[in-house]
Amino acid sequence: MSGPLDGITVLDMSRVLAGPWAGQLLADLGARVIKVEHPVRGDDTRGWGPPWLAEDLENGQDDLEKVAAYYLCANRGKQSLALDIASSEGQALVRRLAQGADVMLENFKVGGLAKYGLDYPSLRAENPRLIGCSITGFGQDGPYAHRAGYDFMIQAMGGLMSISGEPDGMPMKTGVAITDVMTGLYATIGVLAALHERSRTGVGRHIDVALLDVQVAALANQALNALVSGVSPERHGNAHPNIVPYQAFACADGYLVLTVGNDGQFSRLAELLGQPEWAEDPRYATNAARVGNRDELVARLQAIFLTRNRDAWLAELEACGIPAGPINTVAEVFADPQVRHRGMRRTLRRDGLEVPQVANPLRFDGAPATSEVAPPRLGQDSDTILAEMGLSAEAIARLRREGIVR
Repeated sequence: MSGPLDGITVLDMSRVLAGPWAGQLLADLGARVIKVEHPVRGDDTRGWGPPWLAEDLENGQDDLEKVAAYYLCANRGKQSLALDIASSEGQALVRRLAQGADVMLENFKVGGLAKYGLDYPSLRAENPRLIGCSITGFGQDGPYAHRAGYDFMIQAMGGLMSISGEPDGMPMKTGVAITDVMTGLYATIGVLAALHERSRTGVGRHIDVALLDVQVAALANQALNALVSGVSPERHGNAHPNIVPYQAFACADGYLVLTVGNDGQFSRLAELLGQPEWAEDPRYATNAARVGNRDELVARLQAIFLTRNRDAWLAELEACGIPAGPINTVAEVFADPQVRHRGMRRTLRRDGLEVPQVANPLRFDGAPATSEVAPPRLGQDSDTILAEMGLSAEAIARLRREGIVR
């Protein structure tokens, strides 16, 4: 079934996570995404294992290709063109592809593509309708523009680690490269906006997305807490700086997360816990009062939650309309009835190989927006793409012998 971006061609010259995440989203939405990879090593993340997914190649059981799970998370729906852009012939082929493309994604260092003549201004000169999206650590200008940027470092520099972790412990990163993922989302939004504008103007735009900019923007309420108060927020572990009770609690046999978002929910919680007077107590009656008396209230709540098992508490909390949930492992997430009902775990097939995937969370008219095309083998589509460009079988064979394509 075609998607909203059916007919759009994306030249994806990015690697690792932020750029490929954007490319995968565009593929899920129906775009044709041609991923240009190095002919020997491919995308860096192909080797970021274990764990690995191994598949039999044409030569049989003794010839296996191992691909890291990391690569598989961000490259669904794409075609792989394994091409050496350091060669003059490789550069010429990319320019020809760009002439027919709608979007180019890239995450080279600033100026990195210019030495090949493949930077956005050069490509746009031959295709004014081309939209370029450059993803870097620090942006196209400024004192840090020349630096490489990785998610972990950006979480540190962008303030996220300073507000993550226990108050008396080391600042912590998140368990997922969340800045890369958010940058991929912002990049996709920028591309979609530029495509909409191009439908009116007929010309493309250049989009500059920096991981540091995204991380600063995504500080959200914590950024405004600092800007309004003039004080940098502290780490609160699993607690919330502005809402109480909104944190994890230990039960007799495990942990739950309690997220009381308003005074009505707190009143019901107090009733459930056998402390109805708390709802009228000036120390606890409003959220502002609860924040001011956080330590005292949390200690009283914790003592009560320790008296019963987690699932018993969760059942009663749900019955009273008080938001709460278990702290699931990743395996438990995919076994959860709601997650299973929504079809968030998918399996795609390629030449008999089963490739696990996590679905795109978007749905259009009830239908999931997830490509049915599994992440490609390195160079899987090189022959097809080059033949579409008019190259003969002999010319493709020569390029392969010379190591320009795979």
